[in-house]
Amino acid sequence: MTRARPQDWWRIRTLTDGVTWIDEPHVHEFYRCNVWHIRGRDGDMLVDSGMGVVSLRDWVPIVTERPLQAVASHTHFDHIGCHHEFSCRLCHVAEADLLASPTRANTLADKYVVDDIFTTLPPEPYLSTTYAVKSAPATRVLQDGDVVDLGDRRFEVIHTPGHSPGGIALWEAATGILFSGDIVYDGPLIEGSSAAEMVQYHRSMERLYDLPVRVVHGGHFPSYDGARHREIIADWLREKAQ
Repeated sequence: MTRARPQDWWRIRTLTDGVTWIDEPHVHEFYRCNVWHIRGRDGDMLVDSGMGVVSLRDWVPIVTERPLQAVASHTHFDHIGCHHEFSCRLCHVAEADLLASPTRANTLADKYVVDDIFTTLPPEPYLSTTYAVKSAPATRVLQDGDVVDLGDRRFEVIHTPGHSPGGIALWEAATGILFSGDIVYDGPLIEGSSAAEMVQYHRSMERLYDLPVRVVHGGHFPSYDGARHREIIADWLREKAQ
């Protein structure tokens, strides 16, 4: 398999509402994390940071232009790979230990990271067999109901366990924007394997269904509107009730 150049690794797309969509197009879509950059008056927010195989700070200028809070929607390998590049790092209290002490096992890298998740391999010296997320201890731990404040924009933290213990969504009530992480997106959802996790997932989905959502920016796959948001959750709840 050929290798990509570092300058070709990241794809950057400007959306509305001060949101920029950043992703890694050489990763197959199912494994490809969405990295969201949100512009605020007093600073910016980054939701997730990709695999960490190519630097965000070196190749995506928007993330270095202003003060930035790097939020982890959860601590799976594909979402926190570049968090160590930022001085202000936020995650839910339930996964703060993982962000500080990531391993191939607790980030799920040992289960998923093989050459086949790429269409083009990352630049040298990357090797799938030795890939690991770097430690990035949280400078602020989050709990349900906390707020990430950008001055003129306020994002409420919604704890959404079920996919991972410390999974969160970020809700901007003033605009109807939801950054949903991996609890819900428009693609195949990965649920926890235990009965307790399924109960948590069900509660998280019910909670998100009731939000007056205008647009959802998920952890994977393209964004979608409020009608599709309710359709996805209603279908999931209906299927689990059978």
